[in-house]
Amino acid sequence: MTAVLAGCGVTGGSDDVTLRLVAADYGDSDANSSEKYWAELVEAYEKDHPGVTVEVTVHSWNDVDREVKKLVDAGRAPDMAQIGAYADYAAEDLLYKAGDVLSIPVQADFVPQLADAGEVRGVQYGMPFASSTRLLFYNKTLFAKAGVTAPTTWEELAKDAEALKADGVKYPYALPLGPEEAQAETMQWLLSGGGGYTETATGYSLDSTANVDTFTWLADELVGKGLTGPVAPGRLNRADAFAAFAAGQVGMLNGHPSLMKTAAQKGVKFGMVPMPGVDGPTKVSMGVADWMTAFKQNGHAEQIKDFLNFVYSEKNVLDFSREYDLLPVTNSASQTMTAAPQDADLKPFLDQLPVSELYPVGRTSWAAVSAEVKKRIGQAVQPGGSPAGILGQLQTTATTVESGSAG
Repeated sequence: MTAVLAGCGVTGGSDDVTLRLVAADYGDSDANSSEKYWAELVEAYEKDHPGVTVEVTVHSWNDVDREVKKLVDAGRAPDMAQIGAYADYAAEDLLYKAGDVLSIPVQADFVPQLADAGEVRGVQYGMPFASSTRLLFYNKTLFAKAGVTAPTTWEELAKDAEALKADGVKYPYALPLGPEEAQAETMQWLLSGGGGYTETATGYSLDSTANVDTFTWLADELVGKGLTGPVAPGRLNRADAFAAFAAGQVGMLNGHPSLMKTAAQKGVKFGMVPMPGVDGPTKVSMGVADWMTAFKQNGHAEQIKDFLNFVYSEKNVLDFSREYDLLPVTNSASQTMTAAPQDADLKPFLDQLPVSELYPVGRTSWAAVSAEVKKRIGQAVQPGGSPAGILGQLQTTATTVESGSAG
């Protein structure tokens, strides 16, 4: 899907400027397409800025990063792009620094974890636009029938899964390590085991002792005991796992806020708790952010700054977050949402944000490393597989890619 929203600003004057923004679509139907969000926002902005026209092109998440790259490669970079990554463009000196295109109050209002994740070598280029965290969802009906309660440790999670399996549940714990979003499920488990992708300030640590222990436990205690359902984890995608949960076939899985609406629409009674860890609830959750970037090519820093200050106003951040069940990226909007009864469902996810860790998106190597994780991590838990071997191979790849990107 591609849609272009042309602004209605007065044109023709010598000082008139057209800003071009490429954005991702967060909607799941025509009724809530991001086209509508941007159309209303642009109309409101242009009403008070007659010399500025804002043209927004909306692409699906499957296409948006590729379409922006095409434009940049062709020498036709947009003024702004709201996409999934920024580090490559920053490394090529194509982007304005956040401080060049945001007022000081707006830049200071970003949630600290998100602002930090937008930095390359201590300078912020990626401006967080949307965020979410993950919680363990569980089916209350299936849990009550099996006589179990929400787990707080890995051991309890495994025991719950055994009881659910004995009760005939198709997916006691859904473990989506398929290529769609394996890097997310992997990171959530690594963090719950006290590890992560980057346990040190430099380089990757995929084959650390903590990470190997985590995937060995998954292979032995969940997958090896038939507690992850009929589809091999390496072939189970996130979307299919979510659909199975909404169909009442899953006992537990990691999910983000959008799953609440999907499950509720299908009548699934569910609960949400922090991801269990080795000795108790995980202390560090996984956070995810998408990014706004501003390209230097057209030299519209002043106009971009004025428009982005409007985009990041509390009202507009709240409108976007509420429309798409996402977490606000600013402190002001987060505080409002935390206190608002209408946003009570999102509060557990908001509570996780201050203790969340994000992908290492500030590294130009991350895209290649993430792609390798998606492709291969499922092999680490398959019967006869070697968690240490697969993580070792991924570490070798990551080290090679990292040294190449650094050079």
